Amino acid sequence: MRPLTEEETKTMFEKLSRYIGENIKLLLDRPDGTYCFRLHNDRVYYVSEKILKLATNIARDKLVSLGTCFGKFTKTQKFRLHITALDYLAPYAKFKVWVKPGAEQSFLYGNHVLKSGLGRITENTSQYQGVVVYSMADIPLGFGVVAKSTLECRKVDPMTIVVFHQADIGEYVRHEESLT
Repeated sequence: MRPLTEEETKTMFEKLSRYIGENIKLLLDRPDGTYCFRLHNDRVYYVSEKILKLATNIARDKLVSLGTCFGKFTKTQKFRLHITALDYLAPYAKFKVWVKPGAEQSFLYGNHVLKSGLGRITENTSQYQGVVVYSMADIPLGFGVVAKSTLECRKVDPMTIVVFHQADIGEYVRHEESLT
């Protein structure tokens, strides 16, 4: 478990800022203490400094994980956000998309969101902006990238993709299936 290098931090913060903007500061300085990001086996963990100090008693090779996994660095040094970060990023999301109940299941199976399944979208969302995808009952379902801006969404064909799928809460079930 080590602190992120300057380049790793920059790469990760650029990815996070696509979804929550300047609200990254709110993740680090919380009312319940200071939090930080640590790297272990190419995965980035979000952990309280109190727990981090306690973890120093455990040998690095014996440590499996610590805190919440926010994502991982690929072999090409790109950062992929994991679905486990959803609960921490959803409250700070600047841009949101709500999907209709019929499209909700399709999204949870790993499919993109079509215009016909789009319930609402945050005003002034630009093209290729990172968004948090919600159900109509305001339950966060996952992450996506908007394929069309808010204005373009109003004019497109119902079968056009408006949100590219990135990650969703159904991944747990799909991943478990592949293990058996």
